[in-house]
Amino acid sequence: MKIVVAEPNLLVHRGRFEAALPPGAEVVWDGAIGDLRDADVFVGGRFTAEMAAEAEKLRLVHVAGAGTDKIDFASLRPEVMVANTFHHERSIAEYVLAAAVLLRRDFLAQDRALRRGVWATSVYDANLPQLPAIGQARVGLVGFGHIGQCVWELFRGLGSTGAAVTGSGRVDAAAHGLSWAGDTSALDRIMTESDVVVVSAPLTAATEGMIGADQLRALGPDGVLINVGRGPLVVERALYDALLERSIRAAAIDVWYRYPASGGQGVPSELPFGELTNVLMTPHSSGVTTDTFGGRADEIAANIGRLDRGEPLTHQL
Repeated sequence: MKIVVAEPNLLVHRGRFEAALPPGAEVVWDGAIGDLRDADVFVGGRFTAEMAAEAEKLRLVHVAGAGTDKIDFASLRPEVMVANTFHHERSIAEYVLAAAVLLRRDFLAQDRALRRGVWATSVYDANLPQLPAIGQARVGLVGFGHIGQCVWELFRGLGSTGAAVTGSGRVDAAAHGLSWAGDTSALDRIMTESDVVVVSAPLTAATEGMIGADQLRALGPDGVLINVGRGPLVVERALYDALLERSIRAAAIDVWYRYPASGGQGVPSELPFGELTNVLMTPHSSGVTTDTFGGRADEIAANIGRLDRGEPLTHQL
């Protein structure tokens, strides 16, 4: 069995990945398109029609992540299987919790002030408020899949209360310890009732722009928005204006409206988010940890083993 791996984040886990493969497997790392000619498996996030035309023996395209938007499904022969993998939920949940604490307790502002010699807490300035611990927060989850559920378990463990909104609305609130759950018709309600809103919904025609100016106004001047889903779930201009005008307290943005080409250079928006002081900006890195990619290496290798043995794959699309 020949496997072509085009996912650079798996290279760190090369030994772990290769040790878990079926005996006799040949792995080509960062191969050229010609390497696909006799490949059985391709591992990577991008698969084009040109690659499909070259890969005459291909049996499986395995995405090394959740997103499959760069896979040209139409070019694949009917017998070629496609699977993806997740394993990022714990790392993303850790990011969300850290961002919520950072922004709710004004640690960004305190950092900037202390660099100027100003001790910006109520201990030294009676005009400043004492800020609440995260256990006092009401958390709204827009999307309640594997990421949303993992996020909620961290907040729940610290005493927060929560509610969830999903496309179907089919969430058992009591089973998950939520105050309530509903479908997207309850979006305005969850924005109004929450101190922290975590966006992890999938991007579809129905969800694009689902959070706009009205919803951000409903979140209010003490509210924090954290987007780990996809940038366009939140209207770009509305989010910038809400942060600029302080109609919401702060935001953590890990998913963006523009992405760079190779080399990692390029602004993430046409709007100057970087000039705002109440935003945590990260380069789609919330899930980028050794835990995520080590786990993905294990899961992909296990699926290749299932393919070799003729067993059903996990996360097959």
